[in-house]
Formats: sequence, C-alpha cells, structure tokens
Amino acid sequence: MLGLSLSANSQSKIDKTLERYNSNSVDYISVENLIQLKASHPNVKLLDAREPSEFSISHIQNAIYAGYDDFELENIKNKISTQDTIVVYCSIGVRSENIGEELQEAGYEHVYNLYGGIFEWFNKNNAIYDQKGQSTEKIHAYSRFWSKYLKRGEKVY
Repeated sequence: MLGLSLSANSQSKIDKTLERYNSNSVDYISVENLIQLKASHPNVKLLDAREPSEFSISHIQNAIYAGYDDFELENIKNKISTQDTIVVYCSIGVRSENIGEELQEAGYEHVYNLYGGIFEWFNKNNAIYDQKGQSTEKIHAYSRFWSKYLKRGEKVY
C-alpha cells in the first residue's frame, strides 16, 4: 500500500497540522514508501508545488517545478501523462494537496501527496539539490512559523 494513514494514538505535530489544513483528498505517501517506489518504478514523477524562490534554493532530485501560485495545468500536461504515477510535494504537504486535487480533477489517476513534504524528506537525511544539480544543506524554510518542522540544514527565508 502506498498510502499512509495518520494514527490518532501517536500524533506528531505534523500530523495535527496536516489534519488541520488538509482534507485527505489526495492519498499520502511516506518518505520511505516513496524511496521504495522510486527504486521499483524509476519513472515516478515528482512535482514540486512550491514557489520559484523555494525551488531554486533546493528541491528533490529530478523534481519538476509545478509551482503553487503560478501553477498551470497545461505546463504539466506537456510533461506528464495521466497514467504516470505522480508524487506532489511542498514544504510539509499542505499546498501539494491542493495541486494534487487539481491533477485528480484533470484525470490524473495515480497522484500522491508526500507526507511531510521536502522537510520530512530532508529531516530523514535524504539529499536535496540546488539549481546547479549539486547536493546542498540549504533549504527554503518558507516562513519562521513553518520552519519549526525543519529539523536540520541551513534554513533560508
């Protein structure tokens, strides 16, 4: 199973935040399940649903910039088939759910929201890359409020 169910017994701060802001309309995928999925299906498409300033600081390797405020479905249609498996991420998983919903409404069938977003990815010691394709410890923390979910790296605002 790719999805992730949130347990009421041992809720973390991020669980509570995602429950507050999200409707669970897009199934979550954990960092661990994404790594397994990418190993068995190398053509999984990663969509970064953050702003250009965030993406330019760092992103997950081979992610396609989708944006949030400037998201254009037509730009995605040229890069991804409705049959592809897509994992959308943002900082922690709030904005990416909105983009995932738009993809589902457009007929994309295999869409997942990365639980905890790039923050969780990076917190679990997975590499992120800058504009030049070099591994980096810099990560856009979005805001001081949201940066509390980022446990490592050099926070950039």
